[in-house]
Amino acid sequence: MTATAFSSLALPQELTDNLSTLGYTQMTPVQAQSLPVILQGKDIIAQAKTGSGKTAAFSLGVLAKLNVKRFRIQSLILCPTRELAEQVAEEVRKLARGIHNIKVLTLCGGVSIGPQIGSLEHGAHIIVGTPGRVDDHIRKGTLRLNDVETLVLDEADQMLDMGFQDTLDAIVESIPNQRQTLLFSATYPKSIAAIAERVLSNPEMIKVEEEQTKSTIKQYFYKLDNNKQRFNTLKLLLLKFQPESCVVFCNTKVETQQICDDLYAEGFSAVALHGDLDQRERERTLIRFANKSACILVATDVAARGLDINDMDMVVNYHLAHDPQTHVHRVGRTGRAGKKGIACSIYGEAEQFKVAQIGDHYERDFDPEPIPPFSLLEKPAYKPTMATIMIDAGKKQKIRAGDILGALTGKEGIAGHQVGKINVLDNVAFIAVERAAAKPALRKLTEGNIKKRKIRARRLSR
Repeated sequence: MTATAFSSLALPQELTDNLSTLGYTQMTPVQAQSLPVILQGKDIIAQAKTGSGKTAAFSLGVLAKLNVKRFRIQSLILCPTRELAEQVAEEVRKLARGIHNIKVLTLCGGVSIGPQIGSLEHGAHIIVGTPGRVDDHIRKGTLRLNDVETLVLDEADQMLDMGFQDTLDAIVESIPNQRQTLLFSATYPKSIAAIAERVLSNPEMIKVEEEQTKSTIKQYFYKLDNNKQRFNTLKLLLLKFQPESCVVFCNTKVETQQICDDLYAEGFSAVALHGDLDQRERERTLIRFANKSACILVATDVAARGLDINDMDMVVNYHLAHDPQTHVHRVGRTGRAGKKGIACSIYGEAEQFKVAQIGDHYERDFDPEPIPPFSLLEKPAYKPTMATIMIDAGKKQKIRAGDILGALTGKEGIAGHQVGKINVLDNVAFIAVERAAAKPALRKLTEGNIKKRKIRARRLSR
């Protein structure tokens, strides 16, 4: 039995059995370093990027000490965004499959608060939520945290970046002092050190080195003669590498939307992700990027946190990040799960000092690469392999992914292999199909029916 095997941990049998069923045998570095400490009941500060396995680390810690017969809220997990909270809740439920009658409740903004109040009246063991909505429930008196034994702050640096410091302080005031607190953060700025000092008790510091970034990601730096070259250089890089899935990082919300609009006007399949989008727009953007019907996601750092997409070919820093840690975090979006990735950074003379700082972090020099030939601009923008069709029916209309697949592939329909991801939400569903099959798929859904009902369908282009 190796020290990195899950079986080496003192976990309850039902968790160990379920881990084996899921095929989880060896721990990731962050799990191997943090889980033994968590299981001892100690507070921790763990610095690890998204995709490192941290969710399973704190989820197993929470589940290991849970008393399912005690129907009280025993753990609170706070996440910066609704998407991340839903991903975390899904992971907790998956890891808890061997535990009978466990209730995990998600409390996030962007949806009506009424049904959440109803769910809270029926009780829960674990709450996963965003700070704003959790605070709303505390203020309304619909959420009481008197019995919480474990508090988890996931992506804590992003929560502070989004202005949640006062809200977090208010939530912590509602939780007993005698608790275990687990803080996970991709970066460790002074603001994290300050909140850690206030809410943690003698924490153990765990830092997972970015070995993967160094070994599987090829970094290229491109120096501009003048700033007017910046957008054309971005286009040249996209045309040269033609990534199926690429994030372009910008430093401001305004710039993010502008670059996205400019790329779209040039024929590229680009969508934007920033703090000014409403929940519906954000949801649609992330679905299209994840299902490969939009190749390019232009995003701010804060908006892109919590993205759980493994097959990302390329990252572009349209402007360099404000600090080397954020650069490492951006670059770490690609080259996951042992796959190779490309990271391209565009910079001008005024940003030269940042390149030097990044080089110091990696303990190497980054020399500028030649900008791809301008003749590439004569080529048309490449298109994604998939297209998205949206239908006006979802879970509340009792529609399942299998129903949609059956409707698409029935008589005179398209082939099953031409259908990609199907995302069924409350009142709508999004279906990825191969671009060549988009017209017949749309016709099949429009002219046919799902579960003996006519369903409105349309193709999304933006």
